[in-house]
Amino acid sequence: MRIEKLIALKTAEAICKLYNTEVAVDLIAVKETVTLYKETGDFTIVVFPFVKISKKSPDITANEIGPYLLQEIAEIQSFSVIKGFLNLKIKDIYWISFLNSTDFNQYGFPTKRSNQKILVEYSSPNTNKPLHLGHIRNNLLGSSVAEILKANGNYVIQLNLINNRGIHICKSMLAWIKWGNGETPENTGLKGDQLVGKYYVLFDKHYKEEVKELTAKGISEEDASKKAPLILEAQEMLRKWEKNDPDILSLWNKMNQWVYTGFDETYRRLGIKFDQIQYESDTYLLGKQIVEKGVSENKLIKKEDGSVWADLTQEGLDEKLLLRADGTSVYMTQDIGTAQLRYDEHSPDKIVYVVGNEQNYHFDVLKRVLQKLGKNWADCIYHLSYGMVELPEGKMKSREGNVVDADDLITGMEKIAAQTTTELGKTSGMDEKEAEILFHQIGLGALKYFILKVDPKKNMMFNPNESIDFNGNTGPFIQYTHARIRSVLRKASETGIVWENKQIPYQNLLEKEKETIKLLYSYPAIIKEAGDILSPAIIANYVYEVVKVFNSFYQDTPILKNEDENTTQFRLLLSENTSMVIKSAMKLLGIDVPEKM
Repeated sequence: MRIEKLIALKTAEAICKLYNTEVAVDLIAVKETVTLYKETGDFTIVVFPFVKISKKSPDITANEIGPYLLQEIAEIQSFSVIKGFLNLKIKDIYWISFLNSTDFNQYGFPTKRSNQKILVEYSSPNTNKPLHLGHIRNNLLGSSVAEILKANGNYVIQLNLINNRGIHICKSMLAWIKWGNGETPENTGLKGDQLVGKYYVLFDKHYKEEVKELTAKGISEEDASKKAPLILEAQEMLRKWEKNDPDILSLWNKMNQWVYTGFDETYRRLGIKFDQIQYESDTYLLGKQIVEKGVSENKLIKKEDGSVWADLTQEGLDEKLLLRADGTSVYMTQDIGTAQLRYDEHSPDKIVYVVGNEQNYHFDVLKRVLQKLGKNWADCIYHLSYGMVELPEGKMKSREGNVVDADDLITGMEKIAAQTTTELGKTSGMDEKEAEILFHQIGLGALKYFILKVDPKKNMMFNPNESIDFNGNTGPFIQYTHARIRSVLRKASETGIVWENKQIPYQNLLEKEKETIKLLYSYPAIIKEAGDILSPAIIANYVYEVVKVFNSFYQDTPILKNEDENTTQFRLLLSENTSMVIKSAMKLLGIDVPEKM
């Protein structure tokens, strides 16, 4: 039994005996002592909820509970009361025993699986452009959140809904017809997604020129944006697509396949895998059927022009368009169909949509529309809203081509990693293949960690050069620490020192040893917290703390050169278990840690 659980049980017992009142164990908060008071204790009990029971001040209540716990729990060394908080100091023997007896192979993960089935949708790109830096944050968040939810014992299905239809892809298609001159990925050497993205930008360029010409003739900018020939052609193409025009469908299939192939290559380089890929072209019709049924049941409004709306005014919102007057669907229609399809197929307890915060309103509306349509499962929808990624030079704009291409960014990170790592002499003794793998690990690790260490809700600025640093709160610093530990362990094995699977007698626990062990001890709580709030940042900043504390221990404490053999073995065990937790935590972030550097 973990010590916090024992403390909570005995605290409930103390309250019952001291004040003749039963208190549920779950209501007793046992927390790690805050840094300011860590010298006075390892765990703290918040006694304020019990003062109504004791009818005494917090200090007196704490001073009455403290002696009882000291007597009943052999692992408690001492207690102190500070400002109504009961701080408990745990004996070193407990921490030593924990390190000796714990299997760190699966440490931190629950032994029993939950009954929860959770769908995590992320990536969800449009097929009119390649993946860019904004997509990278989405992919890294989604993949890491899925792994963290798995680590909490949930059954998780990772989904990618590709937005492969709609006006956006029609714009790229139309531009290719007009100005493509038969260009293909094969005859240009461009990735398919990059080629199609080129024509999306080209469409916007010509469209803006047309709008400018119309406004010069005295037409308002709003009217000009609606009457420009290119946008009218694109809208007509969309109508033909929805009527299954064979020529339009053929071109659509061809250009989308170019994009899918390009996406797959980027996902491979990022280390992203999905359990299921869905396409909005397969879901929008179901959405239309649900909407039309909602009209027949008087749950939705059909206006004189034929358009269909959801009236959400009573919910404090406005009216939301679900079908255009010409019968074509909108994003909301597609999302209604997709949500229904997922529920029918998987019956999930929760659907997590990893989508940027510019879509907060959209997902609020989606849930409310589904509720209006009588879908009692609508409450399982959860929008994991995240902030935007900016560059030092400002925001990115896809239409203008002002984006950081994901593939270019990955390549750039690998180049910076190669330069930095080589200059620091960390590839010494490696052959070319080993060095290449290391550059990829460092570059990608730097990128992933830099993004994931930030709270998802916050906007962030990404600076590639700042991310690759072997000091401070960075991926390479953590990766290097892991490699350093593994180097020490290899050296120990080469000299015949054995420390695995044995109870190592050790008594004189140093403060930095204890601090490291306590951090390892807290790993299960960290995984749970990260899963509860869906934040990889909790994991990222935790593993940085582990690495920071261990490095302090490493710098000040001999590991291999000790007069006492047990001391050496114990410190090697501490080192090995620390490396295992580092590797485990980084894996939850999708980051590989090298064995040597």
